[in-house]
Amino acid sequence: MNQSSIRIPRVDEARSVNELLRDHPETAVVFNAFGIDACCGGARSLRDAAADDGADLAILLGTLERTIHQSQVRP
Repeated sequence: MNQSSIRIPRVDEARSVNELLRDHPETAVVFNAFGIDACCGGARSLRDAAADDGADLAILLGTLERTIHQSQVRP
């Protein structure tokens, strides 16, 4: 599969932090960088986690999407 055939995934803001970490462990670094509590607050939706932890939701989602995409296109 070449890079042009892989689309950047869309991350639903209603998904929980734990769901995203389960499906895409590479996103842990993003949550850490944004100060999102994935331990005690992992059951929260991405929308709620961003609001609670003071992260910009749009930037968080974009960074998560790029991180997932990059992990899919690496050889």
